[in-house]
Parts: sequence; structure tokens; C-alpha cells
Amino acid sequence: MRKAARQLGMSQPSLTTQLRRIERTIGGLLFTRERTGSLPTPLGRSVLSRARPILADMSALVTAARDAAVNAQGARLRLGSSGSRAIPGWLRRLHTRLPDTDTTIHIDMSANTLLRMVAEHQLDVAFVHELDGFPLRVPAGLEQRVVADREPQFIAMASTHPLAGLPAVPLHGLAEEQWMADPTVDDECAAMRRAFTAAGLNPRLVYVRDVTTAAELVSAGEAVSLCQPTSMPRHGMAIRPLQGDPLTVRLLMFTRTPSAENAPANRALFDDLVAAYREVAWANPTYRQWLLRHDSPLLHSPGTPGGLADAGILAGSVAGTNGTEFERSTPPRRLTGA
Repeated sequence: MRKAARQLGMSQPSLTTQLRRIERTIGGLLFTRERTGSLPTPLGRSVLSRARPILADMSALVTAARDAAVNAQGARLRLGSSGSRAIPGWLRRLHTRLPDTDTTIHIDMSANTLLRMVAEHQLDVAFVHELDGFPLRVPAGLEQRVVADREPQFIAMASTHPLAGLPAVPLHGLAEEQWMADPTVDDECAAMRRAFTAAGLNPRLVYVRDVTTAAELVSAGEAVSLCQPTSMPRHGMAIRPLQGDPLTVRLLMFTRTPSAENAPANRALFDDLVAAYREVAWANPTYRQWLLRHDSPLLHSPGTPGGLADAGILAGSVAGTNGTEFERSTPPRRLTGA
């Protein structure tokens, strides 16, 4: 039930309530709860077999209705993202290039939920992250482009922390700290625990969904938290790289596999996104230093300060994953309307 609720983007109590409502309507028990999980009853298996084609037909009907609405209302572009400081710059570029297009943004911390929405025609594009070692569940019919093949996750801590003055913080130096994680971010907790285990650590882990509260706890020295390297610190907060980069992600853009005539439009969307990400990456002093130390390809991109240029950098391969972002220009949860 917990996994199902996470995939549906809802709380477990809400899913349980909905399931009981369905059982009352049908007039029988659909699932039995065992110690190892929930199992369908014979009635439940019968309902599932009949419900699947109904849901498929309903999905096709909704998709056709939405496509008709788009044709009637004019050009529309529905973006989705799990949160990034690059989003405002991406929207700014899209508004400039497509002034007559109705562009909206939907924020959800679950990358898998966003991919499902693209596959179901609820979104046109999704900009998400994929944690190293925890591949996303990519539905059939989606095309992937790589914005950044390796983005490190930094650590946010109080500016008064004894390790805040280091250029890179060793993971073992934070063994006694209380770590925060957002349970709505796909696989974040599992990735953190894997990194702790590899380092021989077992720190305390607490779950905080509210970004503002998380930032206040960090600034007060009550906890530390992973954060995106493009994050800008608030008052009383320091953001530093983790020594050895034990947690990294890939930044990816997904669209439905386009027709030949739509491929150039998808490429333009991707180019705008890469330019927006490059802009915020270079603007952050701490991330900039990390990029310089690692001779990142990002430094050699067209238009990067310093005169370095290499058209092949971050070109984004086509084939066919977050730490907390404390300073979002867009709300941290769900927003419809740019």
C-alpha cells in the first residue's frame, strides 16, 4: 500500500480510504492484508481484470479530449519538473521564443510521477533527476535527453558548523548529525542510506517535507541536508561539496517520442533548458569552484564566462533523476500556471 500510494502521488491513508470506498461500492473485499503486504481476493482479481481495459479506454478518451482542446485553444506547452533553480531561466527563454504559446509548469518532487504524466499526455515535457544507482521507471514511448550526466549533491549546514570552513566536507565528519530527507523524493532515502552504509555510518534520519522548515532547521544547526549544487544559501547557512561526491544524480529531460516534424521543437526545448541550467550553475560560487576543480564540460560551453567554448559540451545524448532546493523561484510542490 505504501509503494502504491507513492507511485500514485498520494498519502497511504488517502489511498486506504479510497480503496474502502471502492469496496463499499462493489459490495465485497478486494484485498486482504497480510504481514507481508496486501493480496487480492478472488473478487479483487476479477475486478482488476475487468477494470484494466476500462481504464485504458478512459485514458484514450481523456487524451483525445485534451488534444482536441489544445487544437481549439491554440498552442500550449505543459512543463513538469521535480524542482530546480534553472526553471525560471528556462521559462524566460521559452516565453521569449514562443510568445504566443500558453506555457504552464507543474512541480512534483516525484520524478516517476512526472514521467507517468508525460506518458499519459498530462504533460508535454519533464525535467527530472535520476539518483545514481536508482534508475527511474520510464514508461514506454518516452524519449530521454541528458542535460547533465553527473551533478553532485552538496550538503547544507549551519554557517557556524565546525566543518563549514572546509572546501569539501567529509561524510564521516557528519556522522553525529541529524540528517533530513524528503520522503516524497523518489529513492532519496535509499540513496542516502546506501552512501552511509558504504562509509560505515548510521546517522539519524528524519523526514521533513516542508522546504521552509527544513531550511530553518539547517540554519539553526539542528540538522544537515542534501541540496542541489545550484542552491544559494540563506542567512546562517553554508553550502559545501561532500568530499568524494558520494551522492550524484543525472539531470534528464523527457518528452514523448516525437514525429519527424516535432523533433526540432523538442531539440529547441532542450537547448533552452541546457542554457538555463548552465546559467545558474556558473552563477553559484561554490558550484563554480567544484566545476573548476573537476574541469567540468560545463566550463567549455558556448557563452560561458571566461571565453571558453566547445560546442560539444552538454550537447545532450538522446536515448530511446534530488536533494532539497532551498531557494526555489517556483513553489516546492505542485503549481499549475507559469
